[in-house]
Amino acid sequence: MLAVFNSAFLVALGLAPSLVWLSFYLRRDCHPEPKYLLTKAFLMGIIVSPLAILLQLGFSELKNVFDYTIFNQGSPSFFLWSSLVEEFLKFFAVFLVVMRNPEFDEPMDGMIYMISAALGFAAIENMLVMFTLMPDGAGTALSTLALRFVGATLLHALSSGLIGYFLAMSWFFQEHKKKLIVFGLIMATFFHAVFNMLIAFAQESNNPTIGLVYTTFLLIILAFLVSILFDKIKERGIHAVT
Repeated sequence: MLAVFNSAFLVALGLAPSLVWLSFYLRRDCHPEPKYLLTKAFLMGIIVSPLAILLQLGFSELKNVFDYTIFNQGSPSFFLWSSLVEEFLKFFAVFLVVMRNPEFDEPMDGMIYMISAALGFAAIENMLVMFTLMPDGAGTALSTLALRFVGATLLHALSSGLIGYFLAMSWFFQEHKKKLIVFGLIMATFFHAVFNMLIAFAQESNNPTIGLVYTTFLLIILAFLVSILFDKIKERGIHAVT
């Protein structure tokens, strides 16, 4: 019974950062989305997260078959394709459960649902961190979770928010929908890969302060950009209605 309680507690801790950020971004939506559809997007983000791990492990094993540096862990190309896998799967989650739903009926929905799926995706990562680190001590696990709250979890929301913006823009430029979504994926992949490279650089140099400073600077830029894009889509949506 105690083991079940401990597991449930760790799951709740893993969910907490995602739910906090989700509640923050939902307040940006002037026309709240149906809770059932937000939940479906969030849960689908959770479902596709293990698939990302499997794909990344599978691609990494290809380095034993093909002598391509793209598969070498730690190379710039590794960070790019592994980030692309995650960004594509988060978009795929929204495509599966939201984009063909009649409730997906205004431009702002693109950003809201992409962020919802991304935070579901991040929740699984945070749960894995909790189950992995808690045996080493609550202090280590909770401090890591706090860093992930303002780091990796926020990054997932912001990078998917970028895709959501271009998905929203396709509302106004239907003839360029595929191009806009692809460009959004490229932008999200770039920021995601840079973030991961900065983390890896800090770990290799044994200087976590450098990583913290650089990643914080990157996240501030990205958060500012996504905030501006939120306002732009909100304004365009109002004009489209009026």
